[in-house]
Parts: sequence; C-alpha cells; structure tokens
Amino acid sequence: MLAWVGMLARVDMWVFPTEASASGKSSTTAWQPTQRAKLLSNRKEASFRIMFNTTHWSNTLPKMLLGLKHLFMQPGIIALLWLGLSANNASADRQNILLICVDDLRPELNCYGMDYIHSPNIDALATRGRLFTRHFVQAPTCGASRSALLTGRYGPADNDALFKRAAQIRSGKEVYPSMPEWFRQHGYTTVSVGKVSHHPGGRGGADWNDDNLPEMPQAWDRHLLPAGPWQHPRGWMHGLANGQIRSDSGEMDVFQSMEGDDIIYPDGVTSDAALRQLDLLAANSDKPFFLAYGILRPHLPFGAPAKYMAHYRDAALPPIAHAKKPIGRTTWHASGEFMKYNRWSRDPNEDAQFAIEVRKHYAACVSYADAQVGKMLERLDQLGIADETNVILWGDHGWHLGEHAIWGKHSLFEESLLSPLIIAAPALGRSTQNCDEIVETIDLFPTLCDLVDLPTPGFVQGTSLASLLSPASGSASENNPRTAVSYFRNARTIRTETHRLVVHADGFSELYDHRSDPGETQNIAAHSADVVDQLRAQLNARHSPESP
Repeated sequence: MLAWVGMLARVDMWVFPTEASASGKSSTTAWQPTQRAKLLSNRKEASFRIMFNTTHWSNTLPKMLLGLKHLFMQPGIIALLWLGLSANNASADRQNILLICVDDLRPELNCYGMDYIHSPNIDALATRGRLFTRHFVQAPTCGASRSALLTGRYGPADNDALFKRAAQIRSGKEVYPSMPEWFRQHGYTTVSVGKVSHHPGGRGGADWNDDNLPEMPQAWDRHLLPAGPWQHPRGWMHGLANGQIRSDSGEMDVFQSMEGDDIIYPDGVTSDAALRQLDLLAANSDKPFFLAYGILRPHLPFGAPAKYMAHYRDAALPPIAHAKKPIGRTTWHASGEFMKYNRWSRDPNEDAQFAIEVRKHYAACVSYADAQVGKMLERLDQLGIADETNVILWGDHGWHLGEHAIWGKHSLFEESLLSPLIIAAPALGRSTQNCDEIVETIDLFPTLCDLVDLPTPGFVQGTSLASLLSPASGSASENNPRTAVSYFRNARTIRTETHRLVVHADGFSELYDHRSDPGETQNIAAHSADVVDQLRAQLNARHSPESP
C-alpha cells in the first residue's frame, strides 16, 4: 500500500522526458522553451489521465481509498508521511550546484594576473565569488585528479583511478559513496555532461561508450557525452575541427585554428547539451540539482575557432620563467604527450618563435573554454536561478608552457599542480579579496556539503573551505597552517607556506624554499636535513607511502 501511495504521489514527475544515455551513438532531444512550458502546463491534466483513464482504476479506487483512510489514521503512518514531506521540502529548499571542470587549465587567466589573456566570463565569475590563488590538485594527471575531486579522498595516481573504484563496486566490495552519489542520496538530481570523470561521458569500452562499464556507478541520474561528428567519446576527446579524430598522433597537428562557430570543435557540441540539461533541471523545481559540466579545452591538441585566436595574433607574451631543464634529479620529463603530435619538426625548447605560437594557441583554447563558461552563466541568469545556484570553476591540474623545459603536465613542480579554483556562493555574497591560503582539491567535497547544508560524511579527507568564503574571512591559524599533498608515479610532495618537499619512492628528496626560490630551481635538501625530516613526517601523516 505504501508503495502505491509513493507511486501516486510522484506520478506527475513522469510527464517530463529526459535525455537518453549519451554515448556517442545516443541521440538527444532538444526541448525548446515553448515545449517545456506546454509540458509544465499539462502536468496536472496528464497525471489525471494516467491515474484515472482506465477501467481498472475506476473499479478499484473506492476500495483503495477506504483502505487508505484506515491506514492514514495510524500514528506511525502519519509520522512517516510527515517525515517524508519534511525531507522533500528540505531537499527542495536547498541550493543548486553547478560544477564546471576545465581540462589542463593552469591559472592562465586575466583574473589571475595574466593580463594578455581574454577571459571575460571567468573573470566575471571571480568578481561574484572567491578566487583561490593557491589551489593545488592531488595529482598532475586527469584521471587521478578527478578521482580526488569526486571522492574527496586520496587515491591511485593514474588515470584508471575511478575505473579501479568501479571494479571494486562490481566485485561487491564496500566503497564509500562518491560526491555526486552523496548528493543524489540526499535528494539531488545529479547530471554530468562532457569530461567530468576521466572518460568523457563516464563510460569504458573500446570507444568509451559502453553503458555496462560506468566509470562512477550509482553517481549520476544522467551522464552524457553527445559526440557529434567525432562519432564517440574517444574521438571527441582528442578531436580537431569538423569531426577530425586522432588515429595516429604523429599525423594530427599539435595546434589548429579554423574559421567557424564554436560547434566545429568538440566543446561546442557538449556546451549545447549542458545548456539543455540546465533548462530541464531548472524546470523541475521540486528537487535541487548537482550539474557537473566538463570542458575539454585547453587539452591537447590545441584546437579552437579562429575568432578566439584573433585575440592573440598581435599579442605580446611575457617571457617564459625558468625555461632551462633542471640540473640533477627531479620529476622532469621529456614532454611525451606534447611531442608525439605533428610539430612540423619544430621543438619549442629550441625554437623561440614556435614556443610563442604554441602559447598563443593554448591561450586561444582558454578563451574558447571561457566562452563556454559564459554561456552557462548567462543561462543561469535567463532561467532566474543564479541566486540559488553555487558555481564552482575548477581546473583539473596545471600545465607547463615551457617552464623547466616541459610542455605538459605530469611533473611535481608547481606549474603542474597549481590550478584555478573559483567558488561563487550567492548566500555568502561577493568577496573583494582573493584567498591566498593553500587549499586542495579534496577540500571541495566537504565545502559543497557545507554550502548547501548537507551533512559532511566522515570518510572525506579534505577540510571545508566554507570559513574562507565569506567576504570577512580570515587566514588559517598560525598553529595549524594549511598544506597540500600531491602524488604521481613514484613520488609524493607536500607544499607548505614556505617550502615544497618532493620524496621519491627510493627516499631521494627534493626541497625548494619558496621564499627565495619560487621557481623551484635549487634543490637544497642536502643542506637542510632538519627541514626535510620535518616535512617528510608531515607528508607521511597526511599520505602514507603505501596509499593506493
């Protein structure tokens, strides 16, 4: 009987259609505003028809209503119904989350002091919220960094981190809920569009579109990647203009700038899908939403419409800082991800003009990504839900543009680990100051819980940033300064207010003093044993060498 009551109470929710499973083969329905309005206006009539336009309902309804009368008179049932209504009301009153994840985005933005960059939309978001100048990711690679974001915990250091977690779930092992799953358990509709987990669309398989291999089981009500002319999520991931798919990296240009609208490159397709999802979620005001939208650019190859490159054709770029290859043992690498593309036999470490061209195409991709952010912010305003939606912009890691003679991520230098973080929480008001405290990606799970008044689970390993978000927020306690831990391959690092320590698996250490060497060019570990020992103890207390 209770099950029937629940079905009857929610039957009006059936009227509104949703987009299908979005692998590359799936189609999506673009519901126009007039269609949505018509659907909404007909919900009561449609519900009435569903419930009563059958002989079965007309014959059985009197008996069922009589049974309900006796059922509702029971004190326990009244209490259960009251609790259910209270829970629904509490959920409906909570604010929404829009989490925007940008791939390979270093703090190369105007609001971060790079005044040659054209990023008006992200800059505008920064004026609405809090910009964090020292946000460090857990890992300088997409999969491991996104795993830390979406679980609130340290994890494996490779791109299969979330797929390893999914395999544990399939095997029956008890696994902590992910962040979207936690919000879903607490009454949120959870949707992802684009590259949010490591695979765009969140699926495995040869072309990353196998519905039987979700990257994050139980996390999303819908996880979508309309691949457009790129055929499937794997093609979309490394696509260039008009459906060009990477088959042999050496035959694909490392950068490109073609004439056309946003939709000729992959992010134009997914931004349209994200806008449709935002429309659908706003129309269903019975539940708050957690919408995660993943932007591909500026991930390699650097492809963006020519109108974004136009900002940089004649731009004067600042010189590359500490551009020489480090001396001695470090986490330096030969930039394999970048170098495998067609570079026309040119090397940016040896060809200064080519280095400028690479940097300008990266900047064009940043402006292209910024335009997609602008579309989402504009739609929030158009829908009238900007004041009830917390917006978070997060970069999954940094990216070297020639610093330390690296062109890419995958190091434990500052350039690989430092990424943008902006949190705009309407309830907390605007902040006129940036936050210079050290913060980490794993801090976002408890922070978002605090922002919408959800309980924070005990298993998260980060610390809420809520106290740093208000306009009048202060600094961390001198007795408990914030630090950041990161890891990749066979090394781990801890960043403090003054130093960075890198510990390799065999015990070799790198120590850099940021007070005198912000570029991390002088390893002073051999002359600072006490500092090395102190920071190693802090690192081991935060992250065990045996951690997965």
